[in-house]
Amino acid sequence: MTYFRCFSTLFLIVIWGASEAQLSIDTLNALYKKAWEFGGIPRPLDTNAPEDDPRLADMSIEAIRYREAFWKSVQHKLDHVNVGSLRDQDRINFEVFRYIVDDNVAEFGHHAYLMPFNAEGGFHTELGFIPGSSAFDTKEQYENYLTKLSGIPEYIEQHITLLKDAIKKNYTMPSIIMLDFENTAEAYVASRPEESIYFRPFKSIPESISDRDAIKNRGYQVVSTEVIPAYKKLADFLAKEYIPSCRKSIGATNLPSGRAYYNQRLQYYTTLDMTAEEIFAIGEREVERIHGEMQVIIDSLGFDGNFADFLHFLRTSERFYAKTPHELLAEASYISKRIDGQLPGYFGKLPRLPYGVDPVPAEIAPRYTGGRYSPGSYKDHRAGSYWVNTYKLESRPLYVLPALTLHEAVPGHHLQMSLAAEAEIDREIPLPDFRNQYYISAFGEGWALYTEWLGKEMGIYEDQFQHFGALTYEMWRACRLVVDPGMHAFGWSREEAVDFMARNTALSMHEVNTEIDRYIGWPGQAVSYKIGELKIRELRKEAEKALGAKFDLRSFHDKVLENGSVPLFVLDRVMKEWIEERSK
Repeated sequence: MTYFRCFSTLFLIVIWGASEAQLSIDTLNALYKKAWEFGGIPRPLDTNAPEDDPRLADMSIEAIRYREAFWKSVQHKLDHVNVGSLRDQDRINFEVFRYIVDDNVAEFGHHAYLMPFNAEGGFHTELGFIPGSSAFDTKEQYENYLTKLSGIPEYIEQHITLLKDAIKKNYTMPSIIMLDFENTAEAYVASRPEESIYFRPFKSIPESISDRDAIKNRGYQVVSTEVIPAYKKLADFLAKEYIPSCRKSIGATNLPSGRAYYNQRLQYYTTLDMTAEEIFAIGEREVERIHGEMQVIIDSLGFDGNFADFLHFLRTSERFYAKTPHELLAEASYISKRIDGQLPGYFGKLPRLPYGVDPVPAEIAPRYTGGRYSPGSYKDHRAGSYWVNTYKLESRPLYVLPALTLHEAVPGHHLQMSLAAEAEIDREIPLPDFRNQYYISAFGEGWALYTEWLGKEMGIYEDQFQHFGALTYEMWRACRLVVDPGMHAFGWSREEAVDFMARNTALSMHEVNTEIDRYIGWPGQAVSYKIGELKIRELRKEAEKALGAKFDLRSFHDKVLENGSVPLFVLDRVMKEWIEERSK
């Protein structure tokens, strides 16, 4: 531990100097680059390690203390920057970077590294994405992949050590969402190594690569003798030691750092200075407003029954559910292409990277949400992917599929994230890497929820049931503003949260339960969607009022997306400057 701390101090002095004076733009850019290389992708703490080192991160407590000291040193440097003297992209760069650094420091202070799980999975399931997100075109890429696989046993062992420390310090996950959680590790314990997802890349090694048989045999050995036993050990530890020791409470305020931790999570996920009480009140108002709009649709359909009866009808009528996974995926694909055809009328700039429609991987589907976006990569020759969950088809209503598609594919996550990634290609002066790669939930999820609302203007919702589906998705996000602080700050039980969500949305009960578990295991994140959407709609309304006939929706959207993922306080300033300039 002494070595890491001494090296940290020396490293910072050598690279950035000891001066406390105002940092120049060049010095700031150098700081951004060095810090992002250090922390953008966790990697081993080795002074001789190359930037593209394929090894997994060192998760020893010594390495964690070193990272904490590093980010505190960066934060100290940023304290001496006169933000008011920065202009345009330089100011945005600083504000986004400061937001990232402050959160990194806060997470160390609240021992977030002792809680590496959520209701869907954790560090071990994140490893499971490596085979599908890596390129396998050259022998070197296979060698790098083998290096990663060989590092899994130590990586898991280091996390087990941290989890044992978490038990001692009362930083465990809520037991209510950890029921059978060992299955998330067991899912990677294949009975035959060749059936493991980690072996898949070895089944189709390009003929252009030499020593194909030798590489395949090494892959078989590593998967069978190292990877699978490591996952088996983790599953046993979870079942026998960790899960029985998990805390009985569900609220983040019951952790040792209590309310301070939850307040910090709210600040991070909203990017605004908002209290739990304020968020809860906004949620109640939004729930009431959306409920009224939902009732209008029920009345227009001439339905004989009350609101609860209509929700029961939607959840139980077979007409609203696909019979096969292919049918659900085909419908999602059809909606995607309908939206694609509308995009030029609403956006002046569209991404070059395409996307596909795929099922959620079977290994994670039972605990996973209804859909998600998986980013693509030009570098790795991989398109973006709109994931649709085909597990338990009776819980995946078709009437919400248009809203889900708008959110996860286009003009939601795929469009926004791909444009952000392509920004470095299109700018004369490249942005720092963190501007292209970092994801800010209030912006990204707020934008995606805004596009669900935009779908009404685009004519994507074809009947009243789909319009109701859009409202139930909006209601779902409004309910989050109530149930998240309800559980984490105001003592709500899981049952109270489930009942509130079930009463107010047409989500299936399976989705209601998986969503509530998600919020329990991921404090604060759920509120980012609605807060972000409300800010974007507020800015659009302000622009329409100020610009009148000068307002152009395509230009407005392009401006919102122009700077990639930014905190809402940055977006607010940028858009108001844009409105003022356009008003002249």
